[in-house]
Amino acid sequence: MPVEGLFQPLSGNAMPRFGGVATMLRLPLVENTENLDVCFVGVPFDLGTSNRSGTRLGPRQIRAESALIRPYNMATRAAPFDSLRVADVGDIAINPYSLHDSIARIEEGASALIANGCRPITLGGDHTITLPLLRAMHERHGKVGLVHVDAHSDINDTMFGEKIAHGTTFRRAVEEGLLDCHRVVQIGLRGSGYTAEDFDWSRERGFRVVPAEECWFRSLAPLMREVVAQLGDGPVYLSFDIDGVDPAFAPGTGTPEVGGLTAPQALQIVRGLRGLNLVGADVVEVSPPYDPYGTTALLAANLAFEMLCVMPGVLYRERESTFRSSCNVS
Repeated sequence: MPVEGLFQPLSGNAMPRFGGVATMLRLPLVENTENLDVCFVGVPFDLGTSNRSGTRLGPRQIRAESALIRPYNMATRAAPFDSLRVADVGDIAINPYSLHDSIARIEEGASALIANGCRPITLGGDHTITLPLLRAMHERHGKVGLVHVDAHSDINDTMFGEKIAHGTTFRRAVEEGLLDCHRVVQIGLRGSGYTAEDFDWSRERGFRVVPAEECWFRSLAPLMREVVAQLGDGPVYLSFDIDGVDPAFAPGTGTPEVGGLTAPQALQIVRGLRGLNLVGADVVEVSPPYDPYGTTALLAANLAFEMLCVMPGVLYRERESTFRSSCNVS
């Protein structure tokens, strides 16, 4: 039964899932994070994109596809809405004419969201947005550990001479002292590069790098147990670029790379973070114009729900172990 005082997603029996206001998971839309444990926030931004734009439309499409998601996680038994106060706080208003002003606005907006201790799950937007989000996290938590799922390492020094773009995010984060580098794991990296050393900069800083090839044809549950042990009790941020998943499952993205993670592996990664001190998360690089069927946004919406399900404080329902005996099944 729903817990009194906690927000619940609007039921499909109260309003058809194709109706109503398109908030994330059909939750209430609130103005601030006062008294919230977790919030969903959109950042409709694509000024840092280097190839195909369109991620400014990502948050709206992810919210629309989230209408299919129900309150309980049947696989993990997580009941987030029975244990946490969760709502959608809308979008951070970026400046569509200025990348640098937008970055400042995102940091300011994120800082306000987490000032009360709320843990944000951010809907992107291209991967540039993770830099100001990490800046805000650092202001409150100090250096954080990071799980970064992506086809690309995003450690370029510059792109067309620019220091801030979606491919420079984690080099800037290291240079600014935002990350605890020995508690950083990058998963799913692959594709072609400019030099043989393209991923080595990460390793030289202490990151654990797990290329996509090491994930092929295997469960990622053992890997995630290792990751959890490595990251320990300190604050951790999760950044999930949807292009970490193979374009067969997520075609609607700006820089697709073949040979990526499967959708089940993506779920294993997020579910495997249970027990960590997650202080925030994002899912980025969903570009709806390149996926007319909404498959990519549907996957992103489910990943965001799974992120909610592993936030600290989530209640997990116990299985009915006595079901067979109570039914006198022989």
